[in-house]
Amino acid sequence: MALQWSHSIEDIDWDELSALYRAAPLGDKRPDWLKGVFTHSMFRCFVRDDGRLVGAGRALADGADCSYICDVALLPSHQGQGLGRQILSTLVELSRGHRKIILYAVPGKEPFYRSLGFRRMTTAMAIFEDQGLASRRGYLEEDS
Repeated sequence: MALQWSHSIEDIDWDELSALYRAAPLGDKRPDWLKGVFTHSMFRCFVRDDGRLVGAGRALADGADCSYICDVALLPSHQGQGLGRQILSTLVELSRGHRKIILYAVPGKEPFYRSLGFRRMTTAMAIFEDQGLASRRGYLEEDS
């Protein structure tokens, strides 16, 4: 694997990035939407293998208090090889100096994130665009 790492959005093909998220599979994220969220993210990480985009991630950060890591994705062909861990470690390192680093995770992946030093928050709350879908996918607890 000849991996090339980048933090710049200047040479990103937003259609290619959108296809990466569909393949990962992390859902349908439109190219224009991705351009907006990656443009507004303080930290970004892109990984190419011989020119092909195979991994990406970003962190929204305010420069002091909070950095929020999200949208970390890998093509299935590159999963299970430690590349996801490297992307996350890079985003954590870029986020150092913030009082807290928060991660939005796919349900079931908690042991992986725990191995990187993340711990479950007991106070996190969310409002999703589609609350029902988020609940069915395991992102929300049922109200008691």
